[in-house]
Amino acid sequence: MSELAGARFQQLVGIMRTLRSPEGCAWDRQQTLRTLRPFVLEETYELLDALDREDYDALKAELGDFLFEAVFLAQICEEEGRFSIADSIQAVSDKLVRRHPHVFEKDGSAALNPGQVKEQWEDIKAKERKDAPTREQTVLSGVPRSMPSLLRAHELSTRAATVGFDWVKADDVLDKIDEEARELREAVAQKGTSSAEAEEELGDLLFAMANLARKMGIEPEAALRIANDKFQRRFDEVERQVTESGRRLRDLPLEQLELHWQSAKETTKPT
Repeated sequence: MSELAGARFQQLVGIMRTLRSPEGCAWDRQQTLRTLRPFVLEETYELLDALDREDYDALKAELGDFLFEAVFLAQICEEEGRFSIADSIQAVSDKLVRRHPHVFEKDGSAALNPGQVKEQWEDIKAKERKDAPTREQTVLSGVPRSMPSLLRAHELSTRAATVGFDWVKADDVLDKIDEEARELREAVAQKGTSSAEAEEELGDLLFAMANLARKMGIEPEAALRIANDKFQRRFDEVERQVTESGRRLRDLPLEQLELHWQSAKETTKPT
């Protein structure tokens, strides 16, 4: 199986080189690292959607698309004389060996539990950041600003927690959320809903909630995707009920919409 995977990966690399060649595709030749950014993001979310739905046929296809974007980016970088996809593979292989000394070193302890492995991983990452020669490295450096903000909040707080800057337990974060909610109410009352103060306090509240998710061992982006999907299912059911009654959503008062919402909550419960 490993030989088959290697041959097929090489075939993909060859296809990409052909597409970027003078005899290849005009659209593919036109692309740059910057123009591919939205496609990388789109493929990432399509992959996550397949994972959430546990649709393994879709997952197989989306993993292929995700891999293709990596090969596409690396091909452009190879043409620019920067690195090749082989260099990327070597880099991640070296990193995996380096960050799993309990597996790959002779005196390592493969008996580490998942919590100990994660702690060791973060310690090794911190040392790598400290030893990096290119620019000043801090605990929080290297967390991309381009990350979705909720995911970035999760990562920033995770990094801070590795050096002990963290709440002791989840209940402490709940207290912080209550505090931030009070401060948001005060900002709205004093400065208005559209004020910079209200925006800042809302951001603090969202950041505290991301910390709560981390403390509970929940990935916040995943939790919010679940909530989004649940809201859509229920709202679609409300719309269906109202449409079948011959009316329009905008014509109903909020009280009647709430009745439909409660009904939708019952009819859309997982079986």
